[in-house]
Amino acid sequence: METSSSVQRVVVISGAAQGIGRAYAHRFGALGYKVAALDINTEGVANVAAEVQANGGQCISVAVDIGNESSVQNAHQKVLEAYGQADILINNAAIFSTLKMRPFEEIPMDEWTKVLHVNITGTLLMVKAFLPTMRKNNWGRIINISSAAVTMGRPHYLHYTTSKAAVIGMTRSMAKELGRDGITVNAILPGATDTEISRETVTAAQKQAQIAMRSIPREENPEDLTGVAVFLASEDSRFITGQSLIVDGGLTFL
Repeated sequence: METSSSVQRVVVISGAAQGIGRAYAHRFGALGYKVAALDINTEGVANVAAEVQANGGQCISVAVDIGNESSVQNAHQKVLEAYGQADILINNAAIFSTLKMRPFEEIPMDEWTKVLHVNITGTLLMVKAFLPTMRKNNWGRIINISSAAVTMGRPHYLHYTTSKAAVIGMTRSMAKELGRDGITVNAILPGATDTEISRETVTAAQKQAQIAMRSIPREENPEDLTGVAVFLASEDSRFITGQSLIVDGGLTFL
């Protein structure tokens, strides 16, 4: 599989301060990509950049609030100042870990609005900011992180599930619009993933029940999600666009 050690691609990863985003930063850095790690958590993302650098990779950290257009534009400018281009965008940032499980009729409307704004509009703002550079080079990879919560119809997270279903629709429509520009757009749908991020609303029994339902009955780790991202970012995936790839150990199927 092609890596950027030969082509020097630049990969921009939002939500890179922890969890799955951190794993993406480490994997792409190890493969020789120039990494731009973005997050609203400035201290956390700076630590991730330092980790990647300590392992011999190239990585900068950039503060961003993906729900704020001026913040996104500023982050885009910082990436261009550092690397001169942006070839691959991984839209990983989203609101999820802080959400409490509750029936949809009990979700406060301000929480509903915030989740949809960050998870949907934030994804759109990131694409709009980084798209011109990809179009200029007639090459790009946009990888939107959705969720297998959509395919399983996960209850008690209606705002999150709704937002991630919208990301799938966005992915398909963008793929239709951008294919002629040499840009592919695909989505990854992770299952429930065991990370360092605290999830106080999920019990040990609930975790074990979900593991038991998987075709591959074990916990999902962030590293389980990096290979598919590397593939979608590569030249090997050049004729794949508009697709949703579930990575959940065979819990759900399209």
